[in-house]
Amino acid sequence: MTDLLDRARGALHAQPFSMLLGAELMHTGTNELTLSLPIRDELRQQHGFVHGGVISYLVDNALTFAGALLLGPKVVTGEYKINYLRPAINGTLIARAKVVYAGQHQATCQCNVFVMEGNREKLIAVAQGTVNRISESGEHEHGN
Repeated sequence: MTDLLDRARGALHAQPFSMLLGAELMHTGTNELTLSLPIRDELRQQHGFVHGGVISYLVDNALTFAGALLLGPKVVTGEYKINYLRPAINGTLIARAKVVYAGQHQATCQCNVFVMEGNREKLIAVAQGTVNRISESGEHEHGN
């Protein structure tokens, strides 16, 4: 698993936007992984809450990385739906994504996002999405 974690971290670090935000890959398993993102002032909206776009970014990346565990590294998010449950203000965002089902070209994944303050974890968002394998021509492959 260390080799997989190292490769996944390499992929994350190759994303300039992920590095700008400060995301880190904490854990990978056979069909699930965990991303984290420390909350800082630049990630807030006008009411002091973490911007929904930041949480959405974390979901998008976590879903895609989870799908890549079973589909291989050439994948993109096809779609996802997110429900924001409560605001995040301080601490660290933790996104835990897992593959629910994977076919040959597509995976359905789920992601829960928590805010961790000290030892307390609170669920702040839930999401589900589809991850598609990219073909050699660069197009999404559809169907299973």
